[in-house]
Amino acid sequence: MRFTLFTSLAAFAIVACGGDKKSAASQAEAATPAPAAAPAGAVVEVKMTGNGTSVAAFEPSKLSIKTGTTVRFINVSGGPHNVAFYADSIPKGGADALKKGMPNAMGDLTGPFLTQPNEKYDVAFAGAPAGVYKGFCLPHVALGMHIAITVQ
Repeated sequence: MRFTLFTSLAAFAIVACGGDKKSAASQAEAATPAPAAAPAGAVVEVKMTGNGTSVAAFEPSKLSIKTGTTVRFINVSGGPHNVAFYADSIPKGGADALKKGMPNAMGDLTGPFLTQPNEKYDVAFAGAPAGVYKGFCLPHVALGMHIAITVQ
């Protein structure tokens, strides 16, 4: 009788443990975010560099793009970095286009901090009116880390 009870409990425990592992795996799969969709138009890369103390820059710091282009900001060194745009320096209607093209914004026209090497942040200029969009890196604005993007 004891043997039958012990065998039944052991079988129940094995089934229960196996079920928990499967549900944990299912939960992990459900929690994994789907990969971001690839940008629809052209992609132009801008490196964000610095030595951590006195030098910080966007490379290039000036570029010309067409409407619909995505600018990919890449943290190369000296982070954290981000990109933010001066609201008073962009063309009329540009703020609305940028807000749509800046996912996970930290604030109004302000992208998130990139803290890891090779971390990327895409800003889509889909529907952006022509003109100059002036921006900066919030942690390094005092070091002169500015960018000017001309949309044609």
